[in-house]
Amino acid sequence: MTGTAAVPAHFQSFLAFDFGLKRTGVAVGTRMLGTATPQGTIRAEGDARLAQMAERIREWQPDALVVGVPFHPDGAPHENTARAQKFARQLRARFRLPVFEVDERYSTTEALAAGAADADAASACIILEQFLRNLP
Repeated sequence: MTGTAAVPAHFQSFLAFDFGLKRTGVAVGTRMLGTATPQGTIRAEGDARLAQMAERIREWQPDALVVGVPFHPDGAPHENTARAQKFARQLRARFRLPVFEVDERYSTTEALAAGAADADAASACIILEQFLRNLP
């Protein structure tokens, strides 16, 4: 799922991921507050990463997940675009939750410019807050 227009009004809590091959930033947020809070970045790959994500999903019980999908500045896809979209499909299949994809161009740059100690988690916050701002 990509557009925020498809988000049912009863979906209130979200867990967002800034996917990376070695690190995945995590943030949690709610529709009511419209803000996100960084969670510890997951520093794992493969099954170990999914196990840590399962733990976060159990802890936060989100209504849906949000995944940042990177693109080139001109909007063209690249290698990591396909990887992030595959990751979103894996989450959808494994956790049986709706997964929304968000264009995450410049989120890491913004997080670093803000001086974030954990740029991956801060980027996940930026992705989630962008998603929340665009909800109907």
